[in-house]
Amino acid sequence: MSELISPYGGELVNTMAEDTCREALLREAALLPSLTLNPRQLCDLELLLNGALSPLRGFMGRADYMGVVTDMRLADGAFWPMPIVLDVAEELAPGSRIVLRDTSGNALAVLTVSESWPADKSQEARQVYGSDQADHPGMVFLNSLGSHYAGGSVEGLNLPYHTDFTALRLTPGALRERFARAGRSRVVAFQPHHVMHRAQFEFTRHTAAENDAGLLIQAITDDAEITTGTPQYFTRVRCYQALLPYYPEGLAELSLLPLASRPAGIRAVLWQAIVARNYGCSHFIIGGDAGSGEIRRGCDALAPRQIQPLAEHFTAIGVEAATFPRMVYVPDLAQYLPEEYLPADQATLVLSSQDLRQRLDDGREDIPPWASFPEVVAELHKLRPLRQQRGFTVFFTGLSGSGKTTLSQALDLKLMELTGRPVTLLDSDVVRTLLSSGPSFSKADRDLNVRRIGFIASEITRHGGIAICAPIAPYRDTRQAVRDMISAWGGFFEVHVSTPLEICEARDPKGLYAKARAGIVKEFTGVSDPYEKPHAPEVSINTGNTHIAEAVEQVISVLRAEGYLRVCCSASAEYNHGEDPCGLSAA
Repeated sequence: MSELISPYGGELVNTMAEDTCREALLREAALLPSLTLNPRQLCDLELLLNGALSPLRGFMGRADYMGVVTDMRLADGAFWPMPIVLDVAEELAPGSRIVLRDTSGNALAVLTVSESWPADKSQEARQVYGSDQADHPGMVFLNSLGSHYAGGSVEGLNLPYHTDFTALRLTPGALRERFARAGRSRVVAFQPHHVMHRAQFEFTRHTAAENDAGLLIQAITDDAEITTGTPQYFTRVRCYQALLPYYPEGLAELSLLPLASRPAGIRAVLWQAIVARNYGCSHFIIGGDAGSGEIRRGCDALAPRQIQPLAEHFTAIGVEAATFPRMVYVPDLAQYLPEEYLPADQATLVLSSQDLRQRLDDGREDIPPWASFPEVVAELHKLRPLRQQRGFTVFFTGLSGSGKTTLSQALDLKLMELTGRPVTLLDSDVVRTLLSSGPSFSKADRDLNVRRIGFIASEITRHGGIAICAPIAPYRDTRQAVRDMISAWGGFFEVHVSTPLEICEARDPKGLYAKARAGIVKEFTGVSDPYEKPHAPEVSINTGNTHIAEAVEQVISVLRAEGYLRVCCSASAEYNHGEDPCGLSAA
């Protein structure tokens, strides 16, 4: 049997210091200046240290960088599509030695700076990312970097430390040993960013079989999503683990790839193919990753003018490319096939990502087994329960005296009656007293108070609870920030208590309007400071002409219509004059 494909450049680079050299380097590191790396830089360093970026032995110097940017070639002529440099805030002195550390202060490597130079981000954006327009993803990415680049060799002390999925964090050397023990000489790499469903499973299984190869599901992980505790990341990896047993025994391996992706199109694909080769893969699947929209196919991603150069580049890399086609399910054959191979009148089924998400949300239709595996669906439901099981926030906003507090208290009692779930009422005055004591009533401090309320509500929502907020919240930008914060975890329902100013002022329960008119209270909303009305609230209520019970029912109806309210119908039938005992139809 032929041997496993060699690393790119012929040798798997090992930059880790060992034994006495490591001990000496650790002693030296204690006396050297340090640079703390961000999550993106940590990913780059880890791939340099473990050999995944072979033949690189450190961050690129200027000659290599310029060759890659302009011609996708290192200074020695070797093909390389992606700049790998260390971005820093200021120029570093050539010859200096710097300890590279993680955010916990752990020493990972010593960098010997070969050179440092000001970054020409516009040129790099045009040639690597395709545009230097300010809003282009490549330009946005580059503008997040430091103003200077530094190149130089790295001597590894420790690989970045991970506590999650440690069994899946396999180095190129470890995976190569595993493939060799299994007798593999050919391995297909698939590098998903998103959850895999049946279409991806069937194509990866088929591609491995037709090439008499093993399969490496090399799940791309970004340290930024891990360090921020993004639950989608953990769900995604558990979905891969749930999928693995469906492959024929011994066919597939699962490994995490700490790769900080760049929005560089075809260059990024080629770079990832080089990384896959260093992990022992002879074949590389382009596309097929199911994102938030329609499934992105490899064939869709490539313009005709890109196909021939892409083939030439893959030849230079020494890896065979497989382009993910449009896969559809054929009920008559009970299997997935590429759409292009089927006659126009052939009956097919497709479940888009939007359809799948909708079914996960409302639970009215099951996700069929031809679309995804039940174990994968179960993992997705852990992250994204049915709406009726999910947390949500009702956010009242309106002028002082508009009736927000009265409405929020009434809704609090009604939700506890109807649902049997705990409800947390976050009154603005209470939060200001207990959590925000000290800040004034300036715009900045009022915004801070509303954001604090939003954060607490987002935590309640995240853990499946119900939160009711009742601040004035006069500014649209702040309300939008709170909406974004909470919507990431569950439902957000903005209720504009639109009671006119003259009614609010006539009520004046705290005497604040009178003090504002007299100039005693400064920056008072509706008098000396504006209230920016919501453009499209989920509910709008004028308490000047709406009874409390009717207003609460309006909110309840919206919650029910959106699927967030599962009603416990044990209330007395006398409620609502003998109609539905819960005041609602069954959700």
